[in-house]
Amino acid sequence: MTTMNVELITAVAIGIGLAASAGFRVFVPMLVAAIAAKTGILPLNESFIWLSSWPSIAILGTATIVEILAYYIPVVDNLLDTIATPLAVVAGTLLLTSVLPIDSELMKWITGAAVGGGSAAVVQSGSALTRLTSTKLTAGVGNPVVATVENVAAAGTSILSLVIPFFILAIFLLLIILIFTSLRRRMRKKKENRVKETTS
Repeated sequence: MTTMNVELITAVAIGIGLAASAGFRVFVPMLVAAIAAKTGILPLNESFIWLSSWPSIAILGTATIVEILAYYIPVVDNLLDTIATPLAVVAGTLLLTSVLPIDSELMKWITGAAVGGGSAAVVQSGSALTRLTSTKLTAGVGNPVVATVENVAAAGTSILSLVIPFFILAIFLLLIILIFTSLRRRMRKKKENRVKETTS
């Protein structure tokens, strides 16, 4: 395997790990990526150098704090989930695209949107479903626990994606499969209930 292939595979693993982390919290992995790029740990594509600037880090840092705190506010947490999915897709797309060592800009963005954005969307959907279930079962009392787990997961997986990218990639792939399966089962159950209501 050539050095170029190793670099590409590693970049994809790091990018997917960061992108999927955006499914837990939109701004946490972006802040981690920005700081890592600023310190020279994470190489960014030339068109994404702006991400490692001090103004970007300051804005992302502020947005991260606001996002984390907002998920501890009753009702607001569930409302945030309605806008978090499109934001997570954007963040996931940017994060993967920013590290992909591909010459073609078109292919870079297509891959970033399909893989990075898609990964973030699936993880975010699973996160929203968990919070919705918690709201129904505990009347929202358990939501702060869910928020804390998500915060830790977002920070932990973002940082570990830079250190052990292939391990985090494997975990996220398994998680995405589980979430996708759960969502399909949920949709199938809703469809069956509608059929029963129609026929009864």
